[in-house]
Amino acid sequence: MRALATKALWYPSLANAPATVHETTLRSLPLIHRGKVRDVYAVDAAHLLIVTTDRLSAFDVVLPDPIPGKGRVLHRISDFWFEQTAHIIRNHRSGRQLAEVIGDPAELALLEGRAAIFRRLDALPIEAVVRGYLSGSGWKDYQRRGAICGIALPAGLRLADALPEPIFTPATKAAAGAHDENIDFAAVEAQIGPARARAVRERAIAIYRHAAQHARARGIIIADTKFEFGVDRDGELTLIDEVLTPDSSRFWPAATWQPGASPPSFDKQFVRDYLETLDWDKRAPAPRLPPTVIARTAEKYAEALARLTGPALTAAA
Repeated sequence: MRALATKALWYPSLANAPATVHETTLRSLPLIHRGKVRDVYAVDAAHLLIVTTDRLSAFDVVLPDPIPGKGRVLHRISDFWFEQTAHIIRNHRSGRQLAEVIGDPAELALLEGRAAIFRRLDALPIEAVVRGYLSGSGWKDYQRRGAICGIALPAGLRLADALPEPIFTPATKAAAGAHDENIDFAAVEAQIGPARARAVRERAIAIYRHAAQHARARGIIIADTKFEFGVDRDGELTLIDEVLTPDSSRFWPAATWQPGASPPSFDKQFVRDYLETLDWDKRAPAPRLPPTVIARTAEKYAEALARLTGPALTAAA
C-alpha cells in the first residue's frame, strides 16, 4: 500500500511526462557528461542542469533495462535530504527554476520531477562512505583483516551487525567501468589535505547520524551510505550529487533485520542478488532483467520514498 501511495505523489502532476526515461538528449542545452544514472548539461559558467534518469547500474555496469519512475524517486529523496541536512552543511542546490533555461514545453515535461539546476563546484576525488552496520565490501574487509579502511573493529562481529559507532570508510572514485577501492584516512589526507579530510569525515558522520535516526523512526535501517562533497571558489565544503538514496545507500527494513544474515533491502541489492544467480562476468554488456524483477525493484524504490518522507511509524506499525 505504501508503494501505491507514493505513486500518487508524483504521477498526477506529471501527466504529460514519460513514465520511463533511459537517456535524454536536450536541444536547449549542451550535454557535457552522461554518467551511470545522471545526464549533465551546461547552463552557464556557474550552473549545471542534472537529470536523474531511470537507468540502473550494478557492479559498475549500466543495465539495459530502466526502472520506471526510479529517477523521480531518487530526485525527490535527495531533495528531501538536502532540506533535512541544510543545518549541517550547505548543498549545491541553486534555487533556480527549470523554466528559466528550458523553453521547450516537451523538454520541460520530460524533466519535471527528475531534474534541477545546481551550482558548479569542484568535486573532491573521494567517496565519503559512512558505515553503521557490517555489510558489503566492509564485511569482506573485516573477515580478512578484522578492520575496515584501517579502523580496527571488535572480534566476533557477524554479517549485518551494528557497529559500536558509525565509522568513516572512504573509497576512491573509480573511472567508468572500474570499481571503487576502500582506502584509509591517511590516503584521504594525502589527496585533499588533513584539515579538509577531517571536515569531510566530521560532516559525513553527522549527516549519517541525523539521517539514520530519522529513517529508524520510519522502519528503515541505513546500513551504510556514500556522500560526495565539493568546494566552491572560496573553498567552502558543500554536499553535492545524490544524498541517501537507494542507489547510494543500503536500506534495510528494521522489522526483519537480524544479524548473521544479509537482510532484504529497499535498494538495488535486490537486482544485484538476481544478477548473482546468472552466469555473468559482471562486465558490459549486462543481461536483461525479467519484468518481475523490474516491477519489484520499482516497488522497493517507491516504498523507500514513502517511508522516508512520510510520518514516523507507531509502535504497532
